[in-house]
Amino acid sequence: PATPVQVGVQKTDTRIPHQIVKSENQFLTSVFRATIFQNHDMEKDMKEFLKVMKAASDPTRVKIIKILGRRVMCVCEIQTALGTAQSTASKHLKILEDAGLVVSKKEGLWVNYHLADGLQSPFAANLLGNLRHWLDEDPEISHILERLPHIDRCEILGRR
Repeated sequence: PATPVQVGVQKTDTRIPHQIVKSENQFLTSVFRATIFQNHDMEKDMKEFLKVMKAASDPTRVKIIKILGRRVMCVCEIQTALGTAQSTASKHLKILEDAGLVVSKKEGLWVNYHLADGLQSPFAANLLGNLRHWLDEDPEISHILERLPHIDRCEILGRR
């Protein structure tokens, strides 16, 4: 014999009402938490992106990046290359370092600066990669880059 087909019948929920509310609240809480964490990551990414872009928005800092793309230098060498005060060069280096574009390393009495490897920030890595190929023909930058081989920390400090 054929079994009758039931059309439009829904399976009834056998849970009691407070169990339904509890499981729905757990689901909503987990969705809410996932959204918060996703938004937190997006906010973190946006802050990191803006920090890198702001650091690169100053012509002096762009020059420092271009200089350090050629060689490792100390503050006095960077100061000499740019023709600025030591405090100005240090301030710019700190901003670049905070943005993950530059790294400092203490070696004896010297603190040497070099470009970051980009592993800390994809935004910094991308910017540094592009800047390697940009602005070499800029008159100010090309003049500084031409002078780099003649800038030596020992000569600057009169130790030769």
